[in-house]
Amino acid sequence: MSVRSREKTRKGKIPQSGKPQPADPSPGETRIRPLKLAELPADTIELARFLIGKVVVHDHPAGRLSGRIVETEAYPPGDPAGHHYRGQTARNRSLFLRHGHCYVYFTYGNHFMLNVSSEGPGVGGGVLIRALEPLEGIEVMQRHRRAQKLTELTRGPGRLAAALQIDRRYDGIDLCLPGPMWLGALVSQDARPVNPLGKSIRIGITKAIARPFRFYEPGNPYVSGPRMLLRPKPQQ
Repeated sequence: MSVRSREKTRKGKIPQSGKPQPADPSPGETRIRPLKLAELPADTIELARFLIGKVVVHDHPAGRLSGRIVETEAYPPGDPAGHHYRGQTARNRSLFLRHGHCYVYFTYGNHFMLNVSSEGPGVGGGVLIRALEPLEGIEVMQRHRRAQKLTELTRGPGRLAAALQIDRRYDGIDLCLPGPMWLGALVSQDARPVNPLGKSIRIGITKAIARPFRFYEPGNPYVSGPRMLLRPKPQQ
């Protein structure tokens, strides 16, 4: 089934924005341009690194919700810690779509997790978005999270999904096409380069635990996880 066919089957389930992302925001708004597919690396590790500093945008009925990505984890092909390891199923099929699609799963009985497919069609791989720095729609996020403290809104994958109202309705959508949720980059003076990146082992897994596939922005207060994992020297 084609991507367009899949989108038609989901019509009515995902709240649509009804218009493409605006190119010229009003004064004072965060300036974000949509990422093109050609900009995304078709490699899991490279995509996990590339996404640090980029933006997740949800054009929600209550207003735009967005956050700058400050922490990711890579789950490349053949990784026993990845959901794709035992092959494609109805639940994980989005991980086998071309890179740049959304994979959302439910875990621990109460949390959704946002991932981006990261390899070529038919090859399982994904990048978990672990933490965001809130940019737009902060008051709405505070209501969704029932929290006021900014660092409690999107620091951690379960929190960010709740704050941005991301659930299984968005599983399988193309994050490089116009729609209710998409990936972007901050424009010109709003952008902040992340160099060098921090790097460590991943969090909360029981397999392949020694692999250094977690990337983050050093010093950013929205990065999640134990402080001991922030000690390694940032790496290129």
